[in-house]
Amino acid sequence: MARLPPLPVLQVALDFTDLGEAARVAVAAVEGGAEIVEVGTPLLKAEGVKAVQVLRHMFPDKLLVADTKTMDTGALETALVGEAGADVVTVLGVADNETIRGAVEEARRRNMLVFVDLISHPDPVKRAEELAGMGVDIVGIHVGIDVQTGRRLTAAEQADLVRRVSRVFPGVVAVAGGLRAETVAPVIEAGAGIVIVGSAITKAPDPREAARRIVEAMKR
Repeated sequence: MARLPPLPVLQVALDFTDLGEAARVAVAAVEGGAEIVEVGTPLLKAEGVKAVQVLRHMFPDKLLVADTKTMDTGALETALVGEAGADVVTVLGVADNETIRGAVEEARRRNMLVFVDLISHPDPVKRAEELAGMGVDIVGIHVGIDVQTGRRLTAAEQADLVRRVSRVFPGVVAVAGGLRAETVAPVIEAGAGIVIVGSAITKAPDPREAARRIVEAMKR
């Protein structure tokens, strides 16, 4: 089975629509210390599984996430990205239990991990507790980009949610949503094993340095 590197780790979210630009930033982020490379949903929609194949070839030793945000056909979409080289598939927490179970079953056949994204779920703590019995490997506390343009959760609020989810979910808890070097410490202290960062790296003048600063803040 695909294995996570020693936690906590930085995951870079490549939410691009151009594969060349995504590849350029991915190289810089990995040089800066990112251990997990995420083929973002916009990139998957723009480039298809080709994006997974290209990034798999570029980073054979890094954990590769295909952010499919699957809502239906859990087994099928897991198989599609698994065949292309992904180690991790993402499924939405608001999806039906059968969709999640289908993804888990297919992932086990392919030595993959299943990440359930709790974005927009009305009760993420209760859902995380339910997911604990389904074989899910990772749950993600996620404040979406559109939501970030309005009221953003404070670092303390994110940390509190991480802490409450960690109490009921025995696997790995990931957190995403507007994080940067100055705000990662509270979520790490609360129990986050994976810190997912997009724009603070991908839109930075120097993505390598931005990733390095986040990794250093995580270590502290």
